[in-house]
Amino acid sequence: MNKLTCFELTTEKHIAHLVLNRPDRLNAIDMSLWRELDEVLQQLHQSNQARVLVISSTGKHFSAGMSLDAFGASVSMDDQSAEGRAAIFDMLSGLQATFTRMETLRIPVIVAIQGGCIGGAVDMVTATCLRYASADAFFCIQEINVGMVADVGTLQRLPKLMPMAVVKELAYTGRRRPADKALQYGLVNEVLPDAAAALAAAMKAATEIAAKPPVAIWGTKQALNYARDHSVDDVLKQISWLQSGIWSNRHVQEAIRAFQEKQAASFPDLAPLKTFKDVA
Repeated sequence: MNKLTCFELTTEKHIAHLVLNRPDRLNAIDMSLWRELDEVLQQLHQSNQARVLVISSTGKHFSAGMSLDAFGASVSMDDQSAEGRAAIFDMLSGLQATFTRMETLRIPVIVAIQGGCIGGAVDMVTATCLRYASADAFFCIQEINVGMVADVGTLQRLPKLMPMAVVKELAYTGRRRPADKALQYGLVNEVLPDAAAALAAAMKAATEIAAKPPVAIWGTKQALNYARDHSVDDVLKQISWLQSGIWSNRHVQEAIRAFQEKQAASFPDLAPLKTFKDVA
């Protein structure tokens, strides 16, 4: 992987920690950040070094959202012809794919949010599994304030997390929703006093998850994502197929042994993945 300029990435005790690290720019999202995020997620998906990913940020705000510069030379949308407008579909699909990659990552993703989580940053965090926020955090669907429709996942994922009427209020008005209200409506798991406490809560959850059998965590994430979008009958069939593929008597026995002996359990990592490009 190329040297990261927008993030810092460390992995310790099976926990990958990805830090947005451009506080001087309020961690605004531009194409370089987007490309780096996509590359990191792909690496984590193929590797088996991490069992959970924690994302946090630096400075006053988690992220000010899409950089306004991105609507200049770096992202040019041709609305002057049918052909140009058709190309917008494919460009947006590529942007959407990065956050979908986060949602379909083989490991859970946890985010610690401080200050502003604005525009594209809301797209990002709604694709994660768990969200911990500092007391000063707030959320804003900024796109309506700059004359456009949010188009990279917020309007699709947020209604799965919050009541539709609340989502519509935020999407239509561009108002800021403070952390305590976000907790009330189910967007965040917990509100902590400050950024350090929010990160500590995220790391605590990550540590607990990393101690579980990775393949069982993988299966649980698959089942929950599928259940969100399908009928009860469909998801019951899916979990039966899934369980038959990953069931392990050894894992169950190891978990029981560790519980009875009050010791840490030991489980194998997921198998590393290879793409067709990697196979000779």
